[in-house]
Amino acid sequence: MSTDKPSPHFDTVNLHSDRSDKPEHGALHKPIHTSIAFEYADSRELAAVFQGKQAGYNYGRQQNPTVNALQNRITRMEGGVASVAFATGMAAIGSILFSLLKQGDHVVSSAYLFGNTNSLFNTFGNLGIDVSFVDATDVSNIEKAITPNTKLVFVETIANPVTQVADLAKIGALCAAKQLVYVVDNTITTPCLFSPKSVGASLIVNSLSKYFGGHGDALGGAVTETGLFDWSGFPNLYENYKTGPTSQWGLTQIKKKGLRDFGATLSPEAAHTLAVGSETMSLRVKRASDNALALARFCEEHPRVRTVNYPGLASHPQHALATTLFEQYGALMSIELDAEVDCFDFLNRLQYVVSSSNLGDTRTLAIPVAHTIFYEMGPQRRASMGIPDSLIRIAVGIEHIDDLIADFSQALA
Repeated sequence: MSTDKPSPHFDTVNLHSDRSDKPEHGALHKPIHTSIAFEYADSRELAAVFQGKQAGYNYGRQQNPTVNALQNRITRMEGGVASVAFATGMAAIGSILFSLLKQGDHVVSSAYLFGNTNSLFNTFGNLGIDVSFVDATDVSNIEKAITPNTKLVFVETIANPVTQVADLAKIGALCAAKQLVYVVDNTITTPCLFSPKSVGASLIVNSLSKYFGGHGDALGGAVTETGLFDWSGFPNLYENYKTGPTSQWGLTQIKKKGLRDFGATLSPEAAHTLAVGSETMSLRVKRASDNALALARFCEEHPRVRTVNYPGLASHPQHALATTLFEQYGALMSIELDAEVDCFDFLNRLQYVVSSSNLGDTRTLAIPVAHTIFYEMGPQRRASMGIPDSLIRIAVGIEHIDDLIADFSQALA
């Protein structure tokens, strides 16, 4: 009989993360440290911290004990080697591009992107960094778009709002063969449903504002280094940041440029709120995913719903792929109503579903995406992403499923 101690599960590791770092005075949660400056009795130690020769805190824009505890928690969740937290998920993505790319570089990105990420990539395109948007559900489209100047490939696990699933494992193998940085946005699936490291991701992005915090009360984002990418051959790194393990050189530069130079700093108050909220991530995400599957099945059978986009349905184009990749199918879905049903009237009739732009809340939220968060893209770009004017995104919450289905039933009636 084996005497090996079994490894603790995700939920247990996450729940006891703060205790693992032994917070002050035996507290079960890391306390909120609001100071932005830190004292050193020996000024040589202060210099060593600034030079990266010694661990410590030099200034609140770059480092904070409360934020550091959250970063450690995220690293454990994602099975990475280190993480850096930012003020928002967009700040995390922007810091990757701002830190690692130069004029003339090329990025291959999924065409099915969150609206703000799409806007950000186009902005970098105006600054001399070329971006190719392709259908990432098929790895061959990624391969065809790669040029000699390509440095990075960016995908989301499940696209928002039409729920296309990227060909994650094959893209990871391609990036490894081509020695390209592979960035995977894990926001919609979260680390409790999927591990991007398992498909070869170099860097993992999470919007902490969503399912991490889970209650719609704090903004935040994070980048996690998996340790799989060999940064020694990456041409855009500054010599000053080639300190410590080679596997963390890229993240060191992202931290220095994104926090020190760009100032996209997460506040300690938000870090504490996000850390405490994340302790119930599995409970929330798995309940919401169960609800989403049941609601999607109900909508698929309803005569006034034309289309349902949800990876858990057998009718979804990437259902088999999603089943292979994810523990569950997530809590995000979208529906297209029949022409005679006005999407605004339908939303106004819902009683428990909140009209709101967020996702990952405990409450179910819905929004007409073409008229709101994807409006600035224009009709041509929306059409290329499969977003009709009547599409409604639904971020399913943790209400009792019977009440959700009854609410949709009366609103559709």
